[in-house]
Formats: sequence, C-alpha cells, structure tokens
Amino acid sequence: MNTQQLLNTALNGLDRIGFQLDQYGITGKINRHNLAAFVMLEQKHLEGEWDSLQAKFNRRRSQIEGVLTAIETRTDPLVKPIVSRINQFRGVSSN
Repeated sequence: MNTQQLLNTALNGLDRIGFQLDQYGITGKINRHNLAAFVMLEQKHLEGEWDSLQAKFNRRRSQIEGVLTAIETRTDPLVKPIVSRINQFRGVSSN
C-alpha cells in the first residue's frame, strides 16, 4: 500500500469520525480541513520558534566574537614586545 492510499484511508476515517460525532450533536469541527489548518498553524508556529532560537544563537555568537576581538586587540600591544624579544633570542626575524 503506498502512502497516498494510506493518507486517503486515514482522512476518510477522520471524516467518518467527524460525521458520527456530528450526528450525535457533539461537534461539527472535526474534519480533514480543520485538521489540515491546525497542522499548518502548528508548522508555522514551530518555524517561528526555530527562527527565534536561531536569532538568539546568532546574537550570542556575535557577542562572543566581539569580546574575543576586544581581548585580542587589547592584548596584542602587551604580547607583541614579548614575542618580539623571544624571536630575537631564537634568531628569528620579526618581519
């Protein structure tokens, strides 16, 4: 049985359940159209949550990169003379 037949069988069953509930006066809101709308709504909701998490992650990564750049910028004048002196002792040119 292929997926299309399975899907049609499931949707027909859902329609039958909705019809039976409607016959008993319970609800008329269970059918394939409302189910599809609910699934699409939840899909969009999850996509929004995923985008929000990605934005938070990218913001934190940007903040960390900024801090690392600041550390490198501030330590470079302190470390450069030391590295130059070590290279001078080792006989390596500083160019």
